[in-house]
Amino acid sequence: MFPKILSAALIALTTTAPVMAEGFHLTSKTIAEGQTLNVTQVFQGFGCEGGNIAPDLAWSGAPEGTESYAITAYDPDAPTGSGWWHWFAFNIPADVTSLSAGEALPAGAVALRNDYGAEGFGGACPPAGEVHRYQFTVHALGTQLDLDGSVSNALAGFMVRANSLASDTITAVYAR
Repeated sequence: MFPKILSAALIALTTTAPVMAEGFHLTSKTIAEGQTLNVTQVFQGFGCEGGNIAPDLAWSGAPEGTESYAITAYDPDAPTGSGWWHWFAFNIPADVTSLSAGEALPAGAVALRNDYGAEGFGGACPPAGEVHRYQFTVHALGTQLDLDGSVSNALAGFMVRANSLASDTITAVYAR
């Protein structure tokens, strides 16, 4: 019985996880893998003093069939039981392959409310004395999502992962 359950779980995991396309790559001049976020990407409020500006992001090598992109910034270390969504945007047009630091999303893109309760990017602000990881991910999607800005980050996350052709992540850290 256990081997059958394990096999079914492995099949489900491998058929629903986004494919890591070898050519799809996320870069940034503002953030770097394993490096500390700049104060520019730190939240202004909740005891934090920062610029609250989204980093620049650029991506290349999208797989054939890409119709849109989604961008997320997520803190899996937040003491909430479900992490913390700092940024969630989707339906970024397929011809857009970069955003400058703090740049507004292009026409047609949808930005959800972050876990601070505001639309758009909300910077890092971990509890004092804790180091947190901040995962900035871009997904190449095989569709435009039929969702609006009122959906939860969890539902949007499910739909993004279900329609992701490829993704790449830069994980930065921050402590105060």
